[in-house]
Amino acid sequence: MDDMDKPTQRKASFGATVKAVLWSFFGVRKKSDYERDAQQLNPVHVIIAGIIAAIIFVVTLLLIVKSVVAQ
Repeated sequence: MDDMDKPTQRKASFGATVKAVLWSFFGVRKKSDYERDAQQLNPVHVIIAGIIAAIIFVVTLLLIVKSVVAQ
């Protein structure tokens, strides 16, 4: 079995994944951080954290709009 057939062991925790996703929502990342994240983050964790962050973002915006419109 050569290196291409072996699964990659991802070492980052879910908390590190959430941190990387939140930074990506903000839109500011260093290239070195991006490369490290690409090697260490679990893609399933990234998808889950992204969906959760998007839902929280949308709900927050809806609450802000409801609050402003109600006044």
